Amino acid sequence: MSRKQELHDKILDLVREYHDAAFPARTFIPGESSVQYAGRVFDAEEIVNLVDSSLEFWLTTGRYATQFEKAFARFFGLRNALLVNSGSSANLVALSCLTSPKLGGKRLQPGDEVITTATGFPTTINPIIQNGLVPVFLDVEIPTYNIQTSDLEAALSPRTRAIMAAHTLGNPFDLGVIKAFAEKHDLWLVEDCCDAVGSTYNGQLCGTFGDIATTSFYPAHHMTMGEGGAVLTDKPMLKTLAESFRDWGRDCWCEPGKDNTCGKRFDWQLGTLPCGYDHKYTYSHIGYNLKLTDMQAAVGVAQLQKLPGFIAARRDNFKALYDGLADLQDVYIRPEATANTDPSWFGFPIAVRPESGLTRHQIVTFLEAAKISTRLLFGGNLLRQPAYQDTVHRAIGDLKNCDFVMNNVFWIGVYPGLSPAHISYMLEQLHNAAKQLPVMK
Repeated sequence: MSRKQELHDKILDLVREYHDAAFPARTFIPGESSVQYAGRVFDAEEIVNLVDSSLEFWLTTGRYATQFEKAFARFFGLRNALLVNSGSSANLVALSCLTSPKLGGKRLQPGDEVITTATGFPTTINPIIQNGLVPVFLDVEIPTYNIQTSDLEAALSPRTRAIMAAHTLGNPFDLGVIKAFAEKHDLWLVEDCCDAVGSTYNGQLCGTFGDIATTSFYPAHHMTMGEGGAVLTDKPMLKTLAESFRDWGRDCWCEPGKDNTCGKRFDWQLGTLPCGYDHKYTYSHIGYNLKLTDMQAAVGVAQLQKLPGFIAARRDNFKALYDGLADLQDVYIRPEATANTDPSWFGFPIAVRPESGLTRHQIVTFLEAAKISTRLLFGGNLLRQPAYQDTVHRAIGDLKNCDFVMNNVFWIGVYPGLSPAHISYMLEQLHNAAKQLPVMK
């Protein structure tokens, strides 16, 4: 064994010891310990991979990124998974690549319309606006909190070219109806699966129905790299285009540190460049630099091994909360999975019934005082947000359910770091809130 290998192995052994000393198991003390809505769940292997990658000092994407992309694509049964630096960037890349001139008459152009919903996270919507396209906002259904499919025909116009929507909190939208609608009208379908890794519709994983899909690896999500995301597609052309938009807009598809993958690096003639201009510095799109580091990918490789267990824990925690609130349906509206689905839940959404005489503000304040973290359903009705006041858009109907979400809905955690004791405590406090808070007259 070389001195280098000897030191390498010693360092990683010490890292494992460090993990055990630095991150011991903590006892949950009701009322004193915080109950987070989400968080990273990891063991020594994530830190070992991170340090292993750092010792190589290969700071851009490398062997860990390649390993992760192949394994993640295999998890979905797709050909391609392309790593980016966030789920938001994944959405930007996924939609932007559909504007490529290389798609001919299928490309999205400024003024074209994209059907979406007004309830969700901003970066599902932002790429539509950032590309000069027009979002067409549909209402949501309660209590699935997904896009209201009954309004699809009303949303259709001669400029409609795509549908881009998220599976809300891991609950799949009605993929049967939406995919059929997209195929009937020759529309692109972009699935935002940032909250839905592992969710299925009719036994098939979400992210495999559309033309292109996205995921996020932020610490709150199903698995984490700290920051990071991925673009998923089975279509080779879309993979190449997504890679171009991610990598400065270049035409070349060589991996970092590689040259002449195409075999004709100095033989291309593109645009009005001179024949033979270096393909590595030829740009076919107005792109970005949205890559992540190999150190992040190294964490993802370890996390991916735990993903099936993470998904199972989320489902178990969701069921425990759902069953535990059965006696409070006069106060809380429990979430419902879309028909024919098995969600990999990101959170547990709760609507406070207005007729109960209680308000969301009362319930959330009560829970937060009990050290239970809560979150609102992202932007509520995004058209009420200051950022979207002057955006060009169309809205179908009055979006009354989006307003209901804005005023009445919050969610609590189901992530794998929550134990039965955490779940029991949350249920206890939700019951206490319903019984102890004064009813508003």
